[in-house]
Formats: sequence, C-alpha cells, structure tokens
Amino acid sequence: MSVTIDADGRFSGYASVFGRVDGGGDVVMPGAFRDTLRVRVPAKVRLLFQHDPKEPVGLWDEIVEDGFGLKVSGRLLDGVPRAASLRALIAQRAIDGLSIGFRAVRATREGKTGTRRLWAVDLWEISIVTFPMMEAARISSVPGGNAKLAATLGAAKALFKN
Repeated sequence: MSVTIDADGRFSGYASVFGRVDGGGDVVMPGAFRDTLRVRVPAKVRLLFQHDPKEPVGLWDEIVEDGFGLKVSGRLLDGVPRAASLRALIAQRAIDGLSIGFRAVRATREGKTGTRRLWAVDLWEISIVTFPMMEAARISSVPGGNAKLAATLGAAKALFKN
C-alpha cells in the first residue's frame, strides 16, 4: 500500500479535474484557475474540512493548473485537533476527497443539458471532504510521490477518453 500522507502531514492530489461533469452539473474548463492563481498565492487559499470556515486544518504549499486539473500539495497543522484526526483518516484511506470553494467569474450554460461550463473562477478554499462533487478530486500521494500519482492519472485519463 502506497503512502498518501507523510509523518509531517503532507499530502497531494487533484482538487479539480478538467472537462468532466461533477455532481452539481459543473464542468471546469482548462485555464479556469489561471487568473485567480496569479493574484491569490497558495497560503491565501484556505485548507478547510468539509467547506466549514470554522474548520481550518492546514495550509496549501502549492496550487497549480496542469493539463489534467488543479494539482495541490498541502500539509495538516500540528496542534489542530481536527487535523490530527484527518491525518489518521487519510493514512488509513478512510477519507480522501478534495473539493473546491469558489465564485464563478465566467461561465456558460448548455441549454439542452443544463451543464454549466466554468471558464474562470475565483478560488477561495479547497477542502478535504468525505464526498467530493468531482469523483476524481482525490488525495493521491505525498508530495514527490509520483509513482502513485502517475498511476492514478493514467487510470483517470483512460476513463476520460472513453
């Protein structure tokens, strides 16, 4: 079993995946985070539990767009009781979801399906969640743990092409 969180509480994964319909009917398009990431550094994007502003649990060290989605690396903070619980839950794979909290800046809606395409968003927070709206938004490795991440991405990309 590969490690998804290290002893210092560091983890990484994808908080959003491009081009897929999520549980709320949204599709995040490539480039949607470009502008917000220029003005909001990772430390200003909150790391919460279940989107609850009363539950900050850590800090984001890196948030970048790549060809697949919004790749993130963060760490849970010592001295935060919820963070200690999450560290154990993530290590045992009892929780691994990620979810974004944002405001749509530019979006279009498809009349036939009602699907909303998000072309630009203002990213406020990324949460560790039990049930992510985007099924593929998951904690997948520790930073630098590229073998697990590559396997996860390979499987996800294969599904996306079908």
